[in-house]
Amino acid sequence: MALEQTWRWYGPSDPVTLQDIRQAGATGIVTALHEIQNGEVWDIKSIEKRKRLIEWNDNQPIPVTRGLTWSVVESIPVHEDIKQGKSTRDNYIDNYIQSIRNIGKAGIPVLCYNFMPVVDWTRTNLNLQLEDGARALAFDMVDFVVFDQFILCRNGAKEAYDGNLIKKAEQRFESMSSEQKYELEHTILAGLPGAEESWTLYQFQEKIDEYKNIDDNTYRKNLEYFLKKVAPVAAESGVKLAIHPDDPPFSLFGLPRVVSTEKDIEFILNIYDSIYNGFTLCTGSLGVRPDNDLEGIVKKHGSKLNFAHLRSTQRDEYNGFHEAGHLRGDVDMYSVMLAILKEQRKRQGVYRPDHTIPMRADHGHTILDDLTKNTNPGYSAIGLLRGMAELRGLELGIERSGAVFSN
Repeated sequence: MALEQTWRWYGPSDPVTLQDIRQAGATGIVTALHEIQNGEVWDIKSIEKRKRLIEWNDNQPIPVTRGLTWSVVESIPVHEDIKQGKSTRDNYIDNYIQSIRNIGKAGIPVLCYNFMPVVDWTRTNLNLQLEDGARALAFDMVDFVVFDQFILCRNGAKEAYDGNLIKKAEQRFESMSSEQKYELEHTILAGLPGAEESWTLYQFQEKIDEYKNIDDNTYRKNLEYFLKKVAPVAAESGVKLAIHPDDPPFSLFGLPRVVSTEKDIEFILNIYDSIYNGFTLCTGSLGVRPDNDLEGIVKKHGSKLNFAHLRSTQRDEYNGFHEAGHLRGDVDMYSVMLAILKEQRKRQGVYRPDHTIPMRADHGHTILDDLTKNTNPGYSAIGLLRGMAELRGLELGIERSGAVFSN
């Protein structure tokens, strides 16, 4: 049986319509109620209204099904007070728990979430031009140091990087125009699709300062506290949690990172040993680190693989990367896909009712007509359609070859 093919949709204002998504061959929608403020309860009425919009076309004399299902919530943001372990966190955890109960009542089976502090997924360039004229998301470490050291002027930034990197960043900063400096600042601070909030430089520094006494160990304990309260409710509600890895999977601005390695994932899964406390395999995020064995993670922890983001990244010499084609870059997508399909077949063999694993093509290139259109960075229709087609073909080839039956 094929993986469930899903698509990230940013709601009614997304340039990519539900009809576009259906024509692309996806059947599952991955989305969130972005209009609800971080920390507030997702009420059942709002959830069901959005679910109805996704699954039914009511603009006909007789309502007709769209052939789509709201398969994954991505995401219900975790409030900063929870991440920082403040005295107010229990109130926000109670709200989070009620939101989980409500999406469970609505029949949405998976919740993808992250535990990244202050900043969500981070890039320094949303329009890196590739050889063929396509545009891609990129994280350039020299540009990042330019921002951290010379634009934000964060205390401790200079000591966080080696001298050669600081020198390169200084040279680049001096060569940049005012417009280039503004664009870099805006790219990092304004937030990407799905990000929780955006900041001014002053506000951003204030948010970073709130973490000055929170190291990785303390932060990990805060995540453990959160999951011990939330995961049992998720199990009762029939909602499988799927924590997303840090993106990129290393510290930014001296902030803690606790979902970057297989060891991190193992710690999280052991907090509450249940398929309802699982993870999202984001091959692009984890694949930025050469020490992450993606195939091995699936083989070892596959029973708790609740969602898959399939994309590939190409690393550079300074620990930066750009989004590569889905079947290119540093990720061995064949081995990863084979491992996921073997896990799904294993679930079928023991009659797990949730045996079908939802996956989506992630972070496509901007190509063809989308180069002249208004699109969400990384989520233009044609680029993701290409990625989905490539992954779909890879999956079919593996299935037809019989490789899923081999040891």
